[in-house]
Amino acid sequence: MRIWALAWPIILSNITVPLLGLVDTAVVGHLPDSRYLAGVTLGATLFSFLYWGFGFLRMGTTGLVAQAMGRESDSDVRNLLGQSLIIALVIGSLLIVFASPLITLGLWLLDGSEVATHLAREYAHIRLWSAPAVLANYAILGWFLGQQNSRVTLMILLLTNSVNIVLDLWFVVGLGMTSNGVAWASVIADYSALAFGSFLVLRQLTRLEGHFLRERLLALTAYTALFNVNANLFVRTLGLLFAMAFFTAQGARQGDTVLAANAVLLQFIMLTSYALDGFAHAAESLIGRAYGRQDWRDFAATVRAAARFSFWTAGASALLFAFGGNALIALLTGLEEVRTTAAHYLPWMVVMPLIAVWSYLLDGVFIGTTAVREMRNSIFIGLAAYLPAWWFSQGLGNHGLWLAFTLFTLVRSAVLIHYYRRYRLTRWR
Repeated sequence: MRIWALAWPIILSNITVPLLGLVDTAVVGHLPDSRYLAGVTLGATLFSFLYWGFGFLRMGTTGLVAQAMGRESDSDVRNLLGQSLIIALVIGSLLIVFASPLITLGLWLLDGSEVATHLAREYAHIRLWSAPAVLANYAILGWFLGQQNSRVTLMILLLTNSVNIVLDLWFVVGLGMTSNGVAWASVIADYSALAFGSFLVLRQLTRLEGHFLRERLLALTAYTALFNVNANLFVRTLGLLFAMAFFTAQGARQGDTVLAANAVLLQFIMLTSYALDGFAHAAESLIGRAYGRQDWRDFAATVRAAARFSFWTAGASALLFAFGGNALIALLTGLEEVRTTAAHYLPWMVVMPLIAVWSYLLDGVFIGTTAVREMRNSIFIGLAAYLPAWWFSQGLGNHGLWLAFTLFTLVRSAVLIHYYRRYRLTRWR
């Protein structure tokens, strides 16, 4: 039951993230014009590149800290936090400095309508001010999760998303703002989370032996392990986000109604992914610790337990979307044309959890063992199937786009299964 003890706070905290997306979508989706929803969709997709692209700060920190815990090295646990925070603050500051060209390039690549792009640009220039806070929060969350402290993760994310949701409603519904109100709500929430997370970090540091080492924090050579892990995770994440952004861009070319309908359905995928990630994140920590100790019996038991919980969750998600999907769509938007369009493509949501469950589960295994090259490879092999499939299925319209994206997910899962079976026989035994 260690998986469940770690996973339930992560699942609750993770679900608050797509629920925030649902609130963003619902608040803007009930404005009298779908262009606001299209603008927020484009802006949020852009930040998938600018923020989620640096998600390695969470994943890499979790795997390395968990292994350090397995070696019982408090010094490594402490100094990995310092290194990750330095990297986060440097990258966050650079994102602010280069805001204009990054936003211009990103919106050009997304290729939305002129009106949606204008609204997305306003949204993005506001959101980018939160870059240092967002990336530092990634490092803090990864550090606590690597120590199997998932309840702190729950506390931080509940605060972030509660503040964000309250401000969403106040700014948009109460003050009459539009997409700019959603952006400002996110910025304020991110800095609130950083302040709270910093307090929790200071409290936790008093429980660890040793101290920060100047040579570990200021010498570039001391960052080798983090750089090796994070570079592959960064490339892997960019590939995944390219797949998502390409999907959004192709939907945008079919009009703002299709773009908005796909945005609603993507919230279904996000809801499922964050639930499945709860078990994957728990597995990262437990597997990393077992890997650090070279305890292969515990390693195998953790994988089996995480698999059972993940499969049950995937099956429940498929049933929910099959029988309650139309009701969920109605909650997210009051625009009848968007509701009708989203319902037309709802069957893809029933299939997706059953295919994607493998990739979420095995991502947790590979992060815990820092076997990140394999994760990177799975994404790019999947893209090699995704793009040709989209090209040849364009005649099917948006169904062809969903078909290609589903194939991408299927191939990615198959590649990770292949790597796991091979390494189970050669490395992890």
